[in-house]
Amino acid sequence: MVQIVSRYWSDFIHGIDPYIPGEQPSNPAVVKLNTNENPYGPSPKSLKAMLDSVDNDLRLYPCPESSALKSTIAQYYGLSSDQIFVGNGSDEVLSHVFNGLFRKEQPVFFPDITYSFYPVFCKLYDISYQQIALAEDFSLELEDYYRPNGGIIFPNPNSPTGRFLDLNHIENLLRDTTNSVVVIDEAYIDFGGASCIALIPKYDNLLVIHTLSKSRSLAGLRIGYAMGSSSLIKGLDRIKNSFNSYPLSKVQVSAAVASFKDGTYFKNTIQKVVSSRQALTHELKILGFEVVPSMANFLFVSHPGVSASDLFERLREKDILVRHFDRPKIDSFLRITVGNDHQNRALIELLGEIVEPT
Repeated sequence: MVQIVSRYWSDFIHGIDPYIPGEQPSNPAVVKLNTNENPYGPSPKSLKAMLDSVDNDLRLYPCPESSALKSTIAQYYGLSSDQIFVGNGSDEVLSHVFNGLFRKEQPVFFPDITYSFYPVFCKLYDISYQQIALAEDFSLELEDYYRPNGGIIFPNPNSPTGRFLDLNHIENLLRDTTNSVVVIDEAYIDFGGASCIALIPKYDNLLVIHTLSKSRSLAGLRIGYAMGSSSLIKGLDRIKNSFNSYPLSKVQVSAAVASFKDGTYFKNTIQKVVSSRQALTHELKILGFEVVPSMANFLFVSHPGVSASDLFERLREKDILVRHFDRPKIDSFLRITVGNDHQNRALIELLGEIVEPT
C-alpha cells in the first residue's frame, strides 16, 4: 500500500496511529459476523419515527442539547437529565471522555486486551497510559488497578473476549478509587449481566457509557450516551460545545426516543440473540472449539487443530466474515458475532467441513 503524506501536515499528524474499523462489505450475500451488529433490524417504531421526522423542519438546526433524548434516557434508567450526555456514537462520547477526563499527570489504566481505539485516543490527546494484563482466562484482575492513576476504563463485558465482571468487584474498585474517574464501557450490557448504572448515585466519579448500536440495532445512526454525576456530565458538555454543538440530528433523536419506548421489541430481540449465543456456543464446542464464557453478542473462540488465521481465511473464501486479531496473546482466537439462525447455520456447516468433530 502506498503511504500518502503531505508537506502541509503538522508534525502532530505524523505521530498518531489511526484506528482501523472492522470491514464493511458492500456484497449483501456476505455472512457478516465481524463487527458485532445486531442480526435483527431496528424497532419498527424507530423506523416510523425516522420517516415522520423527515419533513420541512430539517431546514432548522436540531436541539443542541438533544433534550427529548436526554429526558427519555433519564426516565428509562431512573436518573435526571443533567446526568445524561449524548453524542454521535459511543466512540465520539469516549473521545470526549479521554480528552476531558483523562489528561492528567498519572497514567490512565485499561486492560491490555480490549478495544484497540483506547490507545489510539491516548496518542491523539497525548495521554500517558498503562495497559494492565488480563488473567490467563481473560478475566480482569482488578487488584492491579488499586494504585494511583489518572483514570480507569474498561468494557464490561470486555471486548473482544466477552467476559463479564460482577458488580461487586467494580464497587470495591470504586470505594478504593476516589481521586480519578472510573469509566465502565457497557456497549454489550443488555445481552447479559447487571449494569453499573445502579451505582451512579453512590459514586460521583463513576461514568457509564452505552450505545444504541448493538442491542437496539441502530449502528447505522451513530448514537451513544454517557451517564454519571451532573458534574462529570457538565465537563463533557464543555468539551462537546467546544467541538460540535449539534452532534445529533433530529432524525437520530426521533429514532432513539422511539426505540426506548418500544420495550416489547427490545426484549424480544435480546432474547433471540441470547438464545442463539447459547446454541452457537454448544455447537462450537461439539466441533472442538474452546469458547470463552460470553455475556455479549459475540463469542471468542479457538480450535486446537486449526489456526485462527487459517480459519479466518477459509471462512472468508466462502463469504463468511469473522474477526481475527493479529496481536500477542489473542492471535489464536477468532471473535464471532452471534448472527441470526440462517447465518449461524452457515457458519457451523462450513466450520464442520474445516475441522474434525470431537
